Amino acid sequence: QVQLVESGGGLVQAGGSLRLSCAASGRTFSSNAMGWFRQAPGKEREFVAAISWRLNTRYADSVKGRFTISRDNAKNTLYLHMSSLKPEDTGVYFCAVRSGYGSGSPESYDYDYWGQGTQVTVSS
Repeated sequence: QVQLVESGGGLVQAGGSLRLSCAASGRTFSSNAMGWFRQAPGKEREFVAAISWRLNTRYADSVKGRFTISRDNAKNTLYLHMSSLKPEDTGVYFCAVRSGYGSGSPESYDYDYWGQGTQVTVSS
C-alpha cells in the first residue's frame, strides 16, 4: 500500500524559511515525477512545484526564486525548501506522485498518489 507522509510544516514569520519533507512508502518512486501542491482556506488546490525523475523542475510563478524542490531517491523522499515566506504562502501543502511515466506536471489530475498534507502558516 502506497503512503505519502508530509512533515515539516508549522508557524513561521514572514521572511522566514521552512523545509517540507514527503516520505513515500509501499513502492519506490525513483522513476516517477513528484510534486507539491497547496490549498489555502476557501481556495482551490494549486500547483507549487514539481520534479521529474530526470530532476527537471518547474515552479509556479508565485514561488519562483523562493522555493526549491528536490528529491532523494535513496530515501524515497521529496523535499520543498521554502524561503522568504509570505503570508499568502499559508495553506495546507500536499505532496503527490505520478504512477506512470511523465514529466513534473502542474495539473493535479496527473497525479495518482497524495499525502494528507501539512499545514504551513506564515504570520505577517
